[in-house]
Amino acid sequence: MKLKPFILILQLIFSQELIAQNKIIAQKFNSKIDVLINNNLFTSYIFSPDEKYPFFFPVNGPSNASVTSMRNANYPHHSSLFFGCDKVNGGNYWQEGLERGQIVSVRADILESGSEKVVIENECIWRRPNAVSPIKDIRRITITSTSKELYQIDFDITLETLIDVVIEKTNHSLFSGRMDADLAVINGGTMINSNGEKGEKETFGKRASWIDFYGKRGEKTEGMAILQHPSNQWYPAPWFTRDYGFFSPTPMYWPANDKEITLKKGQVIQLRYRVLVHSGDTGNAKIAEQFEKYKVE
Repeated sequence: MKLKPFILILQLIFSQELIAQNKIIAQKFNSKIDVLINNNLFTSYIFSPDEKYPFFFPVNGPSNASVTSMRNANYPHHSSLFFGCDKVNGGNYWQEGLERGQIVSVRADILESGSEKVVIENECIWRRPNAVSPIKDIRRITITSTSKELYQIDFDITLETLIDVVIEKTNHSLFSGRMDADLAVINGGTMINSNGEKGEKETFGKRASWIDFYGKRGEKTEGMAILQHPSNQWYPAPWFTRDYGFFSPTPMYWPANDKEITLKKGQVIQLRYRVLVHSGDTGNAKIAEQFEKYKVE
């Protein structure tokens, strides 16, 4: 009988440790929100008025190094993990040059923090000088972690057209990831889609539910997968891929008429993406199984 209180204390301590292991918090500093998992920085969501668009950087993997890269001389418009679009009513909401177009954060609120998940809501307006804003959007970002080997970002975005919109054929569009050079195919990494096709040659322009990109750093293998939700318009969108580390599910490079996609004023488009930052390869991380769970959510 005397052991019972002791056992209860141990159970309480153990349960508290489990809770602590899953503790995820968000902290807002001016124009960025840092997200920490178990007191370690996982990612920062940056929405500075000096930036082209909001984006995530770093996106730290289980090794505590970012699986994404933040621009380089050849591709300064690749900002880690982001959402944007070129050739929207003559504007450019993707490549450098704020005067060409900019996705501006109107507000960024932390809705939940401090337990098993962080929820952020970010409202944005697409604007450029001497032109009517074509689009506004609301992003709901939910960050969770089921283990020390798997971190998850759910990026759910609602786009509303404020005027009639014409998006000319472009490879610069929608949700995109730029991998760290260490994990790129050209440096020994692997890019594989839900059909089992690998590398730029096999995945470029192919319709697939997801793509996983992983590689080895020292003795540790880790990577990042992007999943498209089946409820998305244009699902499954074909992928624009590059062996140097870029991947994006986008219909904008393959419009039905091979020229443009048109949207009417007041049209609302909801898009959902899940990002899985993981240890191991695609099989170790069970990306296919993760997608089966995601598609019914």
